[in-house]
Order: sequence, then structure tokens, then C-alpha cells
Amino acid sequence: MTSAPKPLAGLKVVELGTLIAGPFAARILAEFGAEVIKIESPDGGDPLRKWRKLYEGTSLWWYLQSRNKKSLTVNLKHPEGIEVVRRLVAEADIVVENFRPGVLDKLGLGWEALSAINPGLVMLRLSGFGQSGPMAQQPGFGAIGESMGGLRYVTGFPDRPPVKTGISIGDSIAALWGALGALMALRHKEVNGGAGQVVDVALYEAVFAMMESLVPEFDVFGFVRERTGNIMPGITPSNTHTTRDGRHITIGANGDAIFRRLMKAMGRDDLADDPTLADNAGRDARRDELYALIDAWVVQHDEAEVLAALAAAEVPASRIYSVANMFADPQFIAREMLHTVKLPDGRDCRMPGVVPKLSATPGGAEWIGPALGAHTDAVLQGLGYSAADIARLRDEGAV
Repeated sequence: MTSAPKPLAGLKVVELGTLIAGPFAARILAEFGAEVIKIESPDGGDPLRKWRKLYEGTSLWWYLQSRNKKSLTVNLKHPEGIEVVRRLVAEADIVVENFRPGVLDKLGLGWEALSAINPGLVMLRLSGFGQSGPMAQQPGFGAIGESMGGLRYVTGFPDRPPVKTGISIGDSIAALWGALGALMALRHKEVNGGAGQVVDVALYEAVFAMMESLVPEFDVFGFVRERTGNIMPGITPSNTHTTRDGRHITIGANGDAIFRRLMKAMGRDDLADDPTLADNAGRDARRDELYALIDAWVVQHDEAEVLAALAAAEVPASRIYSVANMFADPQFIAREMLHTVKLPDGRDCRMPGVVPKLSATPGGAEWIGPALGAHTDAVLQGLGYSAADIARLRDEGAV
């Protein structure tokens, strides 16, 4: 919790999304002070409410993903429900949506219709393949974006099929690009006198944009980057090693001076002073030899010994953290990255802290993901609906 001002205070966001990409982008805005009104179907709401581990019937992921948001139930198949959305949009700065392209247009809530209501509107649209192109109408989840965008091809070991990362990284990357794009569009409008606009984020492009030098390396050299396991080809040494007590640690000693310190910590002054290993090109040429030597040194010691020796030598290294390690780690604790909230029954529950950390106007988590429709009456009253109007809309199934 924080009482400090937040940088996005006064910003009004309407979220028309479910599951991951759109809601994560809106969560970022909510954590930094935007009023985010999440529109959900009265019939169960966002499916994320029932994904993964449930506590008393509600997903713990939901409580995190929807923190600081207001839940408004609206039936998008009812004309008066559509009118509620239109009235909300008339007052909004940003609309976030991640429907398949064309769905909102059929409902009368596409860009042309909404920008006519609110010419200054910024509309963040997240989809599998973007709003144009031959694949625009196809369904596409994060897994598809990761595959098409190149990430999965290079992830894993060379003798095995590609693997996924342990989280929905494609959706999350798209959400980050989306939040950044929406704020850039607002900056243009507010500073340069521009109008509203569409921010079009395709999941496959969001992933593709993260793929480092993949494209120019292929274009210039015809080089196709392949799976290499835990090493970084051309950047040596950087790898994962196993200790005597069966723990896994990562050592990144690919800087010239850092490599020398690592060799000295291993008792290999001869390699520290070897002129053929003085730069990355020379080390990479002897990559297999170096990794075998580091493996042999690490496996002679327990994790704590290795990490202590490398810390003393100022060599970047880390255990491979499980969430259990994070809960006990002083760095996580000091940086307030484990934020305690109350679940609806009063139980304490820790969730990730807010990133990034702003020194003067930090973000924060004021409340966890709300119950379905928890803010429906308050939001509708703010739009000018009377208690009788709200009761009628509810009876008719519009909200």
C-alpha cells in the first residue's frame, strides 16, 4: 500500500479483454494509478477467475492480474449493455481490448464507432496477428505468437524438440509493448496536439521484436540461430552448472576482466593469464574446453561454497531460484517484491510487488482482483444511471 501520488492518476481506462495479454496491460496501468474499469460478462466473467490454483473457488492469478481494477458486468449481446460501454468510452482515455479482429466491429464497438464518440480516444488492440494482413482473422494465443515470432525455435537443447518457457511469456511481452504504446499515444496527444489513435499489437510481432540479432544475422550471413541449451553461443562463458549437492547455478563470466577473476577463483591463474583467452572470440573458440573445466570445478563444491567464492571474486552468479528460494531471499524482501495482501476471508497472501520502482510517484496495489460485478452499481451511478435504471438493466440481463 502507498499513499504517495501515482503517475497515472486521473487516467480512465476501459478494459474489454479476458485472460492474459489485454488484462495484463491494463493491470500495469492500474498499478500506477489509472482507474481501470474491467467489463466482464455477467455469466461467469473473465475465464481467468477459474484458471490454475483456486482458493475457495477463485484463481489466485485472478487476484493478482486484476488488482486495482473495478469489475463492471455488462452483457455485450444486449443493446443496453452496448450503450453502457459507449457511455463509458465517451469519458475514457484508453480502451484496452484483445478480441479477435472484427468482433467489436460487429457489436458496434470498433475503432470507427468509438473514435466517433471520443475523438481523443487511444485504443490498445492486442491480437494474435494484428488488425491487418492475411492472418488477421485467425485465432492466436501466446503459444502461437511465441512459435511464429521465433522464440520457441531457439528455446531448448539441440538434440530435442523446441520447448516453451514456464510462463505465458508471449502474452506478457505483448502486454508490455501495449502499455508502452498506449502511453506513447497519450504523450503524442497531450504534448503534440495529436488526436487519438489505435495501438495495434500482434502477439507474434511482440515476440519477434525481442529476438535480438536474429534477422540481420540471417540476412547478411544466412545464419539460422538454433537451440543451444543453457549456453549463449558467441558469448563465453555463460552457462548453467550443477554443484556437488545437486543444485543448479548460473555463471555469467563473459566479460574479459570477469573471466580472469573466475579463473583465479578456480585456481587457474594459467588460464586467467592466457592471451588466447583474453577476449570473447578466443574464449568462444575454446568454449567446450572451458565449460568442461567450469563444470568440473563446480561439481567439487556445494552450492553455498561456489556462490560464496564467486561473490568474493565479483563474478556474476546465481542459484536457479524456485519460488521457495524467493520467499527467503533478503534481496526480494529488501526490495519489497513480496507484497502481502488480504484474501476475501482475511487470510494473508503474498503477491509480486510492483515493477518498475519510481522514486517520487511509485505504483502500488490497493486492492486485489474484485468479485464479479463488485463495482457495477457504483460505475453505473457515475454514468448517471439511477437506482431504478440499474435495477431494470439487471432484470433485463443487460448488466
